[in-house]
Amino acid sequence: MNKGKEPTLVHRKIAVLGFRAVGKSSLTHSFVSGTFSETYDPTIETTHSKTIRFRKVHFATDIVDTAGMDEYSRLSRNASLGVHGYALIFSIVSRQSFDMIALVNDSLLNTLGDAPDVPRVLVGSMADLSEERQVTHADAQKLADAWGIPYVECSSKTGENVADVFHTLLKEIEKDDGLLKESGETGCAIF
Repeated sequence: MNKGKEPTLVHRKIAVLGFRAVGKSSLTHSFVSGTFSETYDPTIETTHSKTIRFRKVHFATDIVDTAGMDEYSRLSRNASLGVHGYALIFSIVSRQSFDMIALVNDSLLNTLGDAPDVPRVLVGSMADLSEERQVTHADAQKLADAWGIPYVECSSKTGENVADVFHTLLKEIEKDDGLLKESGETGCAIF
């Protein structure tokens, strides 16, 4: 292996979807900047960039932080065109957001032509509020298993598993590509 070889640069676009006030912006902001804000302003839609490095592969990642969805929402053009993977977010302290994530997933798959192998990860946010939990880990894991996707619980406030959400999603995106297998990747760095 040539140690002087430049890393492979790969562009990936990720969309963060979910019901209103589940922590989509907090998760995205926490991942991109490493900080948490106590204030909440409803998001219309923003895109953030972050490079994630798995030894020989650098992922230049655009993360689309979408507006909160409800049963009448449609996926925006920016959140559906050219997107490689989706983080489906619900709050563990809101049963309504968990019930809504199935509609968000159905809407996503319908928009993309019912392709069952769309790279996704189910994310339970606000894990730091576990005393107020309305959705059990078992219920969320059961839903993720039914969809054939990973499940991650995280807290943007404490930073717990925030990076894991995006690393897991990138692994799902690259599953069929073999990019990460060839380089023997297991861990990654963010910069």
